[in-house]
Amino acid sequence: MLYFPVRPRSDCGMIRFFAPALLASLLASTAIAADPPTTPAALVASAPADAWRAIPLEDLLVMTIEGGKRVVIQLAPAFAPRHVGNIRTLARAHWWDGTSINRVQDNYVTQWGDATEKKPMPPGLAPTSAADYVRSLANVRLAITPLPHPDAYAPATGYVDGWPMAMDGDAAWLPHCYASVGVGRNLSPDAGTGAELYTVIGQAPRQLDRNIAVVGRVIDGMAHLSSLPRGSGELGFYTATEHKIPILSVRLASDLAPAEQPRFEAMDVASPSFAAYLRLRANRKDDFYDLPAGGVDICNAPVPVRPAP
Repeated sequence: MLYFPVRPRSDCGMIRFFAPALLASLLASTAIAADPPTTPAALVASAPADAWRAIPLEDLLVMTIEGGKRVVIQLAPAFAPRHVGNIRTLARAHWWDGTSINRVQDNYVTQWGDATEKKPMPPGLAPTSAADYVRSLANVRLAITPLPHPDAYAPATGYVDGWPMAMDGDAAWLPHCYASVGVGRNLSPDAGTGAELYTVIGQAPRQLDRNIAVVGRVIDGMAHLSSLPRGSGELGFYTATEHKIPILSVRLASDLAPAEQPRFEAMDVASPSFAAYLRLRANRKDDFYDLPAGGVDICNAPVPVRPAP
């Protein structure tokens, strides 16, 4: 784990905190059991209890759609505080109840909100801007686990506080990966309120990075959103004759009765287990894989999440 205080930019515009050699040494020296797991899934399944961190209930958004199907979204308040604050306000106002999933575009996104665009907003929503979701590393001392492999969309990538992160100089943002949740908006400078949300259901559309706010990720029930019928309208929107998927309720887990609260844990990105997980993701060689890739991108090494035991 590396700590990075404020530092000046280098001539190439990047903060020189990226230390692939150090991480490679860490990964190579990570102590593993006598009979080490050979696959990422096996490693995750055998990770000790101290390799996991509980996800706060106030960061879990529980959406119930038609048929009683439940989707759980983990919010990222540290990376989009105003948008997440608005989402919490909307959830507590039960604003999404009776709205719908109105767009499903193949290999792109599933989107939901008020299809009529006429539903009044609750009071107390904060104004937003791009500055809310592209964060400055100069404002806070962050513990970053770097990913020592080239990225096509950012000079550097890594993990912080359980989240994937892309970086350029002192700017940091959450990338658009599969299951990422973002905020629909109009043309810039509009940054969206958080009332219109989407999740990525296809190949990571990283060209959206820094252009749209990423506010979280789906951690349970993703199949309920990725397997929906595709819309036949422009950009995958459902037409007037197509069935929009009703949203029955959206609640913060912290506002539910204790018996109804979902509880999840994310792997600690500073743990030896996570370092070993990254090594296996980048260098698969087991009964099925003959040729290790020797690398992995930020969206292909998601932070493991599990139901709390």
